[in-house]
Amino acid sequence: MTTALDVGRTALRVLQAASPQAAGALADRMFCTPPRWRPTPAHHAFLATGEPFPVHSEEGRLAAWRWGSGPTVALVHGWGSCGMRFRTLVRALVDRGFTAVVFDAPGHGASDGRTSSMVQFARALTAVANRVGPLHAVVGHSLGGAASALAIRDGVEVGRAVFIAAPADPDVFVDQFARLLDVRPAAISAMRQRISRRLRTRWETLNVPAMAREVAVPLLVVHDREDPTVPWSDGAAIADAWQAELVTTTGLGHHAVVGHPSTVGRVVEFLAEGPAASSAAWLDRELFDRERRQRRVAESPRRITAP
Repeated sequence: MTTALDVGRTALRVLQAASPQAAGALADRMFCTPPRWRPTPAHHAFLATGEPFPVHSEEGRLAAWRWGSGPTVALVHGWGSCGMRFRTLVRALVDRGFTAVVFDAPGHGASDGRTSSMVQFARALTAVANRVGPLHAVVGHSLGGAASALAIRDGVEVGRAVFIAAPADPDVFVDQFARLLDVRPAAISAMRQRISRRLRTRWETLNVPAMAREVAVPLLVVHDREDPTVPWSDGAAIADAWQAELVTTTGLGHHAVVGHPSTVGRVVEFLAEGPAASSAAWLDRELFDRERRQRRVAESPRRITAP
C-alpha cells in the first residue's frame, strides 16, 4: 500500500534531481505541516472540565482552556500533539493552587492554521500570555519547550520555566526529516532559507543553550535517558548552559515522561518553590562538565529514579 510518506519521498526524489529550490519548497511544506491530533471521548471529557476561551494571534485563532485559580502556569505541548497532553499535570497544578492554561498551537488541535513551527509556537505563547495576564511559569514539552525558551528570550515574562524532553536546536528535527525522506543537503538548505524568510527569523538564533546568555529565569529540565526522539544530551546541554537543575528519568521515553508521577510531582514542587520530589524519582546532576557543575551546586547530588 502506498502511503502519503511514500508519495512525498518519491516527489522529493524527482524534484531534487531537477531543482533543489523546488525540492526545498516541497520540503518546507511537508516539514511545517503537523499531523492533526484526532480527538477522543476522553479528550472531550477532559476539556469539558475547563473554561474555554479564544486567543487571537497573528497565527489566527487559538483554542485555549483554563482550570483553577491562583498563579498562572501556561503549558505548551509538542509537535503533532495538543493541550490534552498535560491533563495529569493540569490536575496536579490545580490541586496545588495554580491556574493551569493550555492551548492548541497553530495547525494543531482545534486551533487555526495548517502549518506550524517553533517560531509560530513561540508567537502563540506570547499571544496567550498577553491574553491571560502575568505568567508565574511556563511548562513546555518537546518542541513546546524550545518554543517556550524562544518566547522568554523575546520578551514573555515568567517567574519560572520547565522544559520536558526539549531539543537544544531545531536541527534535531531537520536531521530526522532528512533521513526519513532522503532529502539531500542542497534541498535542506533551500528549505531552511524559505522557512527563515517566511517566518522572519534567522535559523541560527533558534539554539536553546545559546538563549541562556539573554535570560535569567530559574529553569527545571526533565529528560529521559532513553528518549528516542530528542537525545538526553540535548536536555543536558540546555541545563548546563542555563545553570539549571536536570532531572533524568529512565525508561519513560519521549512521551510518557510528561505525565509520569515522578515528573508531575517534581514539576509542581519546583513551580511552588517547595522541596524536592519524593524518592520515587531520581535527580541526575551529571552534566557535561561535572566538576564545574558541582562547584555551582552547594549541596551534594541526589538521585531520583523513575521505574
